[in-house]
Amino acid sequence: MNQEISLVATLPSTPRGARAARALTVAQLAEQSLPFEDAAQVVAELAANAVTHGRVRGRDFRLALLLTPGPTLRIEVSDTRREAGPPAVAEVPQPGAESGRGLALVSALATRWGTDHGPAPLKTVWAEMDFGGPISPDRGFHDPVGHHPVTLDA
Repeated sequence: MNQEISLVATLPSTPRGARAARALTVAQLAEQSLPFEDAAQVVAELAANAVTHGRVRGRDFRLALLLTPGPTLRIEVSDTRREAGPPAVAEVPQPGAESGRGLALVSALATRWGTDHGPAPLKTVWAEMDFGGPISPDRGFHDPVGHHPVTLDA
């Protein structure tokens, strides 16, 4: 398959790095006039997991966005904690749980997702999103940054 690398970024394994991954995704997809809302949420969840569960002091995580014909977006988030991989199936958390919804959300938004292990200690969690299907014309094309709430007169 001929893949066009849209973006590869190495980011610090901190909450700030996870936020930067999301912002880079929005900017990259908006620049290519692709819907970014769901992809940004998937990146936010995978980056948060890399920062929370895959963090190794002094090591960064990597974000890669690959656009293939279809178009299909492949999101890859790599960290260096191979032993701390996600479960094979996203589990739904117990009602009232304060965490544990990230992979269930990724599973709901992505067409498919999984984990690859590549030279030790590397672990990559990936998700693919097909943009070829029907999408609401307004869904995810408008960057919310800089927009002010509209007040309606009653």
